[in-house]
Amino acid sequence: MATKTPTAPKTRIAPKRLWLEAAAAPAGASPLTLTGTAEITAIAAGAGGADAEKALPRFKMLAYTGGAMRVAGWRHPVVLDLAGLSVPSQNRPIRFAHDPAAGVGHTDAIRVEGGQLVATGVISRDTATAREVVASSRNGFPWQASVGASVEEFEFIRESQKAIVNGLEFSGPINVVRKSILGEISFVDLGADGRTSASIAAHQGAGGSGGGGGPTGSDAEPTPGAGAAALRAEALAETNRIAAVRKICAGKYLDIEAQAIRDGWDATRTELEVLRASRPKAPAIHAPDTSITGEVLEAACFQSAKLEGLEKVCSAQALEVAAKRFQSGLGLQELLIEAAIANGYTGRTFRDSRRVLEAAFGRGIEAGMTTIDVGGILSNVANKFLLEGFFSVERVWRSVCAVRNVSDFKTVTSYRLVGKDQYEQVAPGGELKHGTLGEETYSNKADTYGLMLSIDRRDIINDDLGAITTVPRKLGRGSGLKINDVFWTAFMNNAAFFAVGNKNFISGADTALGIDGLTKGEVTFMDLVDSDGKPTGVMPSILLVPTALSAVGTQLYKSVEMRDTTANTKFPVANPHQGKFRIEVSRYLSNALYVGNSAKAWYLLADPSDLPVIETAFLNGQEAPTIETSDADFSQLGVRMRGYHDFGVALQDTRGGVKSKGEV
Repeated sequence: MATKTPTAPKTRIAPKRLWLEAAAAPAGASPLTLTGTAEITAIAAGAGGADAEKALPRFKMLAYTGGAMRVAGWRHPVVLDLAGLSVPSQNRPIRFAHDPAAGVGHTDAIRVEGGQLVATGVISRDTATAREVVASSRNGFPWQASVGASVEEFEFIRESQKAIVNGLEFSGPINVVRKSILGEISFVDLGADGRTSASIAAHQGAGGSGGGGGPTGSDAEPTPGAGAAALRAEALAETNRIAAVRKICAGKYLDIEAQAIRDGWDATRTELEVLRASRPKAPAIHAPDTSITGEVLEAACFQSAKLEGLEKVCSAQALEVAAKRFQSGLGLQELLIEAAIANGYTGRTFRDSRRVLEAAFGRGIEAGMTTIDVGGILSNVANKFLLEGFFSVERVWRSVCAVRNVSDFKTVTSYRLVGKDQYEQVAPGGELKHGTLGEETYSNKADTYGLMLSIDRRDIINDDLGAITTVPRKLGRGSGLKINDVFWTAFMNNAAFFAVGNKNFISGADTALGIDGLTKGEVTFMDLVDSDGKPTGVMPSILLVPTALSAVGTQLYKSVEMRDTTANTKFPVANPHQGKFRIEVSRYLSNALYVGNSAKAWYLLADPSDLPVIETAFLNGQEAPTIETSDADFSQLGVRMRGYHDFGVALQDTRGGVKSKGEV
């Protein structure tokens, strides 16, 4: 049974158009594009009697296979969750390349089968495009399909997480489109998913056999007398052939599977090819490939820096070549020299260091057979150590805030349904009463924070490869510290947010953290009401405390019993709060440099996914900083690295938490 891994909150976005296609979107369309290939079986309509000329060609499409796709404008792959795909009606337009002016026909049945989207219909449009699709099908052209849908909601799965979509398991980072609305389906002539292919059924008479992929004989027109039964038999035979091919290949021989489906192989031919491919290969005598590539240099950098989990970021071949070529480790000078030589530099020493840097970074490349992007190598290496630095600092903020994905740096506003939002009894006539959308709004915006550091000429001359691990660690740590600084500055400057007037602030001697104080805080939280005066229905979930209250908070969470030390009693007191509230401890809460600091104040908060008191917005959902590398300008000699992070923090709903002063 798969282990459920927590994922990032789902993100609502304004409806956009997207295409599951390989070709460019038509003019005027949204730039949001999903790339994929589908399988189509175009079936000629039966012809017979007086209705022979009136019969319409039919088609069957495997419109989407349920896998991940690379999408222009999205940084990570995208999966369309078919469980959340809404089909407004079974009759959807069929077009060519998503062009409304290029109509082809319409569907009469759309369904999800085994994690795939299947559609059938007729070529019902009398257009030049429709006639071309039919004629090309007769000639055996392998049409593919593309689904047009509007994105209503998507979820970002982070690198350490997994998600099961369409019956398949996907590892992050990946975007999952959780809700979408089907608009139309298009014929396209080129797709990008090499694991699927298109199969076109021949137009044959009642006595013909299926298969092929094009017309057989000299006449591709339907033979008079052919009926619907023959068409169904033909389609069934093709479906059974493809199923047999996939069963034989068993997901292990994808190239053979694709060719067999495309070229119309039967089960015997496919089984023979699989048998040949499965035979052990005769040992070959060859020299190992020791050529220096960007991947090899990257692996050598990781080996020299002793990065953990090398096999997860580098291929076995690259690690082997790097280990043999650079047995004593790779120095910074050697890295730059190797890249410069690959880019055409004719020298063999670092004496002319400026020319080496120019060639290594691709400026003034001389005639060379290969090129290596040393900037990309340094960025990839630096990114691993950037994340080490970023995750090395306190991350309590991530546990107590909601996360929003924004697409630009403009202020974004959230609206909450308040007032008459409770269901009313429906009268016998069946008429529903209207609710009201209140005026409660919450805003946030992302800003850019960054820093630039340099590896100067002394580091290069000293051949210090450690500089490209130390500098990005500093940049990553700097980003982690900055997001903490911005977050806790906003959170702790809360005198107007947690206030008696908002009924979410308590003070007095009986508010010190303990059984009685926590009980008072819980009651205060539970008594919070909506703007219409009714309970919020939200439960407290998190106990946020400064370092001085860490031990007491842990006792309240874990201990079944506690002792009243002030009365010196020998008898324990039952702890009614055991296991209730997850404890979070932040050193920022009592730091004297932050407004509102206190070593005694504590907070009882709702789960941020239910009702957040604070929210962090990230540009394009990028929660980790970005690092870039380049050579320095003319006035300097060295390598520059810059790290930047786009985020914003803002307080949200006062009903999402209670603050206790913890003292008189």
